[in-house]
Amino acid sequence: SPFDNVESFVKSLQRPRKIMLMVNAGKTIDAVIEDLLPFLSKDDILIDGGNSNYLKTQERADYLRSKNINFIGAGVSGGEAGALKGPSIMPSGTIESYKAVQPFLEAIAAKDQNNLPCCTHIGTGGSGHFVKMVHNGIEYVEMQLLAEVCTILSRLGNNLDEIARILESWKTTVDSYLLEITIEILRKKEGGDWLINKIMDKAGNKGTGNWATIATAELGMPSTMIASALFARYVSFFKEERVAASKHFESQNKSQPKITNTELLKAYQFARIINHHQGFKLMQKASEKMQWNLNLSELARIWTNGCIVKSDLMTELVAVFKKTNNALTEDSVVKELRARKEAIKSVVSECILHDLPISSMSESINFLNSFAVENSSANLIQAQRDYFGAHTYQKRDDPSGKYYHTDWKN
Repeated sequence: SPFDNVESFVKSLQRPRKIMLMVNAGKTIDAVIEDLLPFLSKDDILIDGGNSNYLKTQERADYLRSKNINFIGAGVSGGEAGALKGPSIMPSGTIESYKAVQPFLEAIAAKDQNNLPCCTHIGTGGSGHFVKMVHNGIEYVEMQLLAEVCTILSRLGNNLDEIARILESWKTTVDSYLLEITIEILRKKEGGDWLINKIMDKAGNKGTGNWATIATAELGMPSTMIASALFARYVSFFKEERVAASKHFESQNKSQPKITNTELLKAYQFARIINHHQGFKLMQKASEKMQWNLNLSELARIWTNGCIVKSDLMTELVAVFKKTNNALTEDSVVKELRARKEAIKSVVSECILHDLPISSMSESINFLNSFAVENSSANLIQAQRDYFGAHTYQKRDDPSGKYYHTDWKN
């Protein structure tokens, strides 16, 4: 039923009321909450289904609790298709509040391969919006990797229809929602030319990638691929300065890299595994710090349909995270990365030699090379810190963990 004023709308609802808000994050959501508050009663439930910052969600939950109103921060992914066919929903708050709205949210959610709703109680506080934020960070990287793949395939002499055919052939191996829409985008024409050629190469962002990068820094987690994808968008926005720089630094090497389509597919697979590993480790770290008790396997499950990052890889991760919270220790993942490592090394090397921008793809192998090493160069950095700032250091041969300081000038 339509209403032209808030009071009539609120009074029409069965108590305890359950009101879901789908408005812009920030001041708008606060304004709507204040408009509703005078007409709400004890134990009513407000649900924020927008892309709110998880810290603000926690603040709003605390504020509304003081007024005896329950608050649920629900991450929602799916875009226009999700609105029509069912999204993936990530609600957080008290378990009692969730149970009150569970039938409604599960009814509108997408269904996984077992016909279970892509909706689950994430945890308390702002956990629902946190995992949606990381979902978007993973999404940023997946989009950037596909853009880099297309750049490489173009340099290899393929036109956009040919690139679309190549990506179509990949679907049996690496199918995903983003791969599917990329193929459709590449084939779209307008006025006899491919539409993509007419679109300005400036990629925007709504803030979730920025928040995810801030969160990974605050939590001390090396989610380097989310940061690389975010910064790639930032670089794209400096169109005029990029045009000016190209006149001085654009590569004169126009030859084709020695890259096969099979190698590129393997490199793409490798980078995607690292991306997902980093994203889920970020959520695990937040869960430990905030005491959210996140279930990584269940998170992967509700992302297998209805959302932007749904993919065959996500389906595989449901089983992986039932065994471990660290994908890099699971045998099947280790086997896949080892089988594709030579390909990513070859692709990245060739792209660098031919001046092709592949910031996220290169970061995937850089991360593994820096992470999968028993003894790193960080000992020199710690020695430098001790030299100029007396920050102390630990010794490898002292199991006690004692800290030492050296007078380096003597």
